Amino acid sequence: MKKLIVLLSICLLLMTGCSIKKLDNVDIGKNIKILLSEKVKLENVYFDGYKYYIPKGLKFINKDDYNALLTDKMNNKYYLYIDVISYYNKVENDYEIDKSVHYSNKLNYNKKTGYIQINEIKGMFFVQFVYNYAKLEAYVKKSELTSVVNNMCYILRSIKFNDTVLESLIGENVLNYQEENYNLFKADNSQEDFLDVVEQNETEAYKQAIEDEKIDLGE
Repeated sequence: MKKLIVLLSICLLLMTGCSIKKLDNVDIGKNIKILLSEKVKLENVYFDGYKYYIPKGLKFINKDDYNALLTDKMNNKYYLYIDVISYYNKVENDYEIDKSVHYSNKLNYNKKTGYIQINEIKGMFFVQFVYNYAKLEAYVKKSELTSVVNNMCYILRSIKFNDTVLESLIGENVLNYQEENYNLFKADNSQEDFLDVVEQNETEAYKQAIEDEKIDLGE
């Protein structure tokens, strides 16, 4: 029986063409290496010029072409920004590791670059994760830090751009592009701008829900 189980396991691995790798409950760096090293073809969100994958357990609060606000089961909020302009112009990542923060590292997997920086602020952790011409930010408890970073890996590694579509949008300068208040490749040691963006997006999403669903406010 044991031999049969071993043989079945080997056949399964050969058929899937991949090995089983267990994620760590604490080691963020180990998990990032495992997840970003994998080549995936998952997507469930589609926009003009790009697509990506949102893992199970996350849902949208608000989204538009290049920005999205998501939340997970622990009510952590993720702000996602896709920088198609930097992708189109192939802007290089010049991030330098900051040894003064909780965690800082440059990333380079599958010909995609970026960085992750985590600052501890008043007992909470401000995560800035840039990879594959996109940026995710979140402000979380220490106990939920690993799972949040894992979710960020799933999203950022899955982003795929459509060069033909982007050429028609950006190449002819017809894209209505609005600058963010921060540079995608510049790490910020304060979470204030991020929280302001979250609050603004939540307000806009609630207003839209009132309009779409005609919520009765009792007025």
